[in-house]
Amino acid sequence: MLKKKRPLTVYILVAMVLGILVGYACHDTFPDKKIAADIASHISIATDVFLRLIKMIIALLVFSTLTVGIAHMGDSKTAGRIGVKALGWFVMASLVSLTLGLVLSNYMQLGVNLGLPLPEVGTATNLKTAAFTLKDFITHLVPKSPIEAMANNEILQVLVFSIFFGAALAGLGEHGRTLTAVVDQLAQVMLKITGAIMAMAPLAVFAAMASVVTTQGLGVLVTFAKFMGGFYIGLVCLWALLIGAGFLVIGPRVFKLVGLIREPFLLAFSTASSEAAYPKLLVALDQFGVQRKISSFVLPMGYSFNLDGSMMYCTFAVLFIAQAYGIDLPVGTQITMLLLLMLTSKGMAGVPRASLVVIAATLNQFNIPEAGLLLLMGVDQFLDMGRSATNAVGNAIATAVVAKWEGGLAPEGEAGLHSVPAGEELRKAA
Repeated sequence: MLKKKRPLTVYILVAMVLGILVGYACHDTFPDKKIAADIASHISIATDVFLRLIKMIIALLVFSTLTVGIAHMGDSKTAGRIGVKALGWFVMASLVSLTLGLVLSNYMQLGVNLGLPLPEVGTATNLKTAAFTLKDFITHLVPKSPIEAMANNEILQVLVFSIFFGAALAGLGEHGRTLTAVVDQLAQVMLKITGAIMAMAPLAVFAAMASVVTTQGLGVLVTFAKFMGGFYIGLVCLWALLIGAGFLVIGPRVFKLVGLIREPFLLAFSTASSEAAYPKLLVALDQFGVQRKISSFVLPMGYSFNLDGSMMYCTFAVLFIAQAYGIDLPVGTQITMLLLLMLTSKGMAGVPRASLVVIAATLNQFNIPEAGLLLLMGVDQFLDMGRSATNAVGNAIATAVVAKWEGGLAPEGEAGLHSVPAGEELRKAA
């Protein structure tokens, strides 16, 4: 009798625990910060390689799956209708995320009586904020070259090009079937490669946790326990709201979806990267019964327009810094800030430490000391873990909801029966 293979989730959880233990041992053994940083940089090689491998495939994976999805829709009206429904959900989810963060931050008052020395107002954070303007965001949507967009992993630009390419293929009808089949095969090849990359996930998770704890130690968590605890309470509330909204549309099946996305959730959490979870989310949605032509369209859009965890963090961080410096923000000012974040947060995808850049730009707009960000930079990695995992949850639920609205969600008994072969290969590899 064949021995049942343990799921990837088990290995990721074990890797997280071992990484924390090894990191704590290294931090305790090598108290010198320079030595600890050097050790951590070598430990993190595995994580860096894993994330680079994900970045290596993500642009082609998004292009191929999205192009085929739109081509199989058959007409631009269908794609437009799905896009409008997805954007409608994204806007509502964004407003909920930002508003919830605003309400909880005002209620908890996490920055009041901080008990820590505040950075001087003029201290530089070395974060470039000029790129996050409405003009730059709109012009940045359209790639100068699809090759350049893929080379730079500009997912939003790849998304725009893929929509044009897929719509053109659909418009060709019979003449475009050969090329559609080629792009479909490319998608299956990319998912096959992803299956091999995912075998490295536990090692990457171990290295990520070990390197962070080696440099920061667990003491930094105690220092910022109040803020981190408040933020994670906010995330739990946001998860409940997202799942509740999904329940209203999908029904009790939403809990089945939550179970299916546990692996991409843990992967995004432990590596602090939403991109790392993308291939696994596609497979989980296949298993849930979402048609690939819908998931391959909505999910990439979500990665640019539906970063629920990141948006909640922006409101938490801005109000935390304002409270720490004793700056009172009237309700009207906070509402203006919320609307500004609705726009600036849409440029986050694919930008390293983008949440910090968006927050810095927002602080400048409301005359709040940008130096306050230095308070959070030490624990940003731990906070990024939570917001990356929340982004994955939000996008999975959004895709399933749009599929339900479009009649593209298979009945529960048939879910997973029509998954693409590449998805099956990925499940086997995991």
